[in-house]
Amino acid sequence: MNPLRRRRLLWILLLLLGVGGAVTLALSALQQNINLFYTPSQIAQGEAPRDTRIRAGGMVEQGSLVRAADSLAVSFVITDFQREVRVSYAGILPDLFREGQGVVALGRLDDQGRLVADQILAKHDEKYMPPEVSQALRQAGRPLDDARPAP
Repeated sequence: MNPLRRRRLLWILLLLLGVGGAVTLALSALQQNINLFYTPSQIAQGEAPRDTRIRAGGMVEQGSLVRAADSLAVSFVITDFQREVRVSYAGILPDLFREGQGVVALGRLDDQGRLVADQILAKHDEKYMPPEVSQALRQAGRPLDDARPAP
């Protein structure tokens, strides 16, 4: 083989190897940092993994909010109007967090199927609802206007 062609072939192979390695590293990093969304029905059916961080969303059930007297720990129930999941969280809740409103909780499931959240996201105005939550409510056959509490 011609030495010039051999050198070009070697450079092309090294370039392809480098690009392949970079793509592999990028995909590995993305896979480790992905947070999949699950509805309370999917969590209750066992579709959500127990050992990874997930996002769970639904409506905060009326009368389910329980605050600890001596700490920032709170517990509440999120529902998609078919199933319910209890969420525990230790921290300051967003200002717009209320019962009867849409919420997304990020955290891990414990052995009892309760979501131990490390972050709570609440809607930012009266008409907004997280897209995943509104889609889950539509799939449950629940109109969005029925899901919001009366003023």
